[in-house]
Amino acid sequence: MCGVLGIIAHESVNQLLYDGLQMLQHRGQDAAGIVTTQNGSFHMHKGKGMVREVFRTRNMRDLHGNAGIAHVRYPTAGNAGSPAEAQPFYVSSPFGIVLAHNGNLTNTEELYQEVYAKYLRHVNTQSDSEVLLNVFAHEIRSAVAANTDPLRLTVDNIFDAVEKVHQRVRGAYGVVAMIAGYGLVAFRDPKGIRPLVLGKREDKGKTSWAVASESVVFGGLAYDLVRDVEPTEAIFIDFDGNIHSRKFSGSLKPCLFEFVYFARPDSVIDGVSVYQARADMGVTLAEKVKRAISLDEIDVVMPIPDTSRPSAMELAHHLNKPYREGLIKNRYIGRTFIMPGQATRKKSVRQKLNPIPSEFVGKNVLLVDDSIVRGTTSREIVNMVRESGAKKVFLASAAPEVRFPNVYGIDMPTREELIANGRSVEEIAAEVHADAVIFQDLADLEAAIIKLNPKIEGFDDSCFSGCYITGDIDEAYLDNLSASKHQPKTRPQPSIIDYSVNIDNSDTDE
Repeated sequence: MCGVLGIIAHESVNQLLYDGLQMLQHRGQDAAGIVTTQNGSFHMHKGKGMVREVFRTRNMRDLHGNAGIAHVRYPTAGNAGSPAEAQPFYVSSPFGIVLAHNGNLTNTEELYQEVYAKYLRHVNTQSDSEVLLNVFAHEIRSAVAANTDPLRLTVDNIFDAVEKVHQRVRGAYGVVAMIAGYGLVAFRDPKGIRPLVLGKREDKGKTSWAVASESVVFGGLAYDLVRDVEPTEAIFIDFDGNIHSRKFSGSLKPCLFEFVYFARPDSVIDGVSVYQARADMGVTLAEKVKRAISLDEIDVVMPIPDTSRPSAMELAHHLNKPYREGLIKNRYIGRTFIMPGQATRKKSVRQKLNPIPSEFVGKNVLLVDDSIVRGTTSREIVNMVRESGAKKVFLASAAPEVRFPNVYGIDMPTREELIANGRSVEEIAAEVHADAVIFQDLADLEAAIIKLNPKIEGFDDSCFSGCYITGDIDEAYLDNLSASKHQPKTRPQPSIIDYSVNIDNSDTDE
């Protein structure tokens, strides 16, 4: 999971992009990058770390121009330890293009073979985002080749290239890209798995535009939310602020985990207030709690901060039980779910959360969390609560059991890591040392969100249901993910000779 941002304005955008990335920091803490453009030249700075760590005043001063794109990275593909994996990525042919990508491709290796051997393009990293950039650049090259003036790019060329990308690329992607001398391009995968929203600002008769992973960016930058970028839609904004769009055939089936966990509660995604969705999850979860345990056994309801707070408040209200805050969060520790490595996650739990013992002594506590994935965090928290004097500890999850890996950009790649894999609810409770665990029903969760926007046709709920909506994931794919999880990822360079029969010289880039 990552965050992307693109802005075309009538003022310098370096500070706007920096501030916007700060508001997307929850989507990735591994690396950050900004590219701006002025007079046809790109100015780039990127590196590993949080936004405030990557950029210094001297870096910001070098980011000239009234347009740019930016990215925060949470690694799900590629080499997490390499600074070269930081985005945006750049290619020089056929035009200078920079690209930032949120999501995960599922046919990366197939695309890489074509990019490297058939199109004679070099891919410098293990990132699927760099492969995506080269596919897009190649399709731009092919579209322009048919023009009367092959050195001039048209809006139709750009949209034709995006259409070809949709046909060839599988998986999840929300993309912002910039073409030197032309403008900003944004597009979204055919299922709308990853979010992308359009915003604008009117000032003295001039319109500035922004595209971001979440609408929360716009409030902080004094932009207004216009709408979501639709599945398959391509948007092009030239450097004068003129906007064009084209939509291809697609269906709206966003990632369910965005609403459960990843997105900020003050965002609106696909017409749904994330905060309201999480509050409504608490109501349906309360009904499940009523069926699962005796309410007389519950003395107090407490959230595991922060994402579960709206659900916990509504659950407590619906059960007519006291709501208290017994776990205090250290906001300077990153999200444990997206920290790489079990040992790091386990150690960080007690650094991140500190109990108030007086809130637990002698009480039966119902803890509410947004989800239970690996179980490491849940076990440590339950143990902390017991050590603080609680008599009984129940754990309710606003999401169903996570039983399957996610392949569209969330780092839960192997079934073996998931606590719900092969375990009953009772066995999960024993693993996390809780007296009982209650999970949300998937149908209730999806119904609560669709009620807020009936235009949503379905969801990527693969980590709960095992159904992968791109239709290209099978057991062999998942087994390969499991086998490669703890092995360094490398790509052997394919032999160009093997592909010579497929090479069309008119299609290759110079």
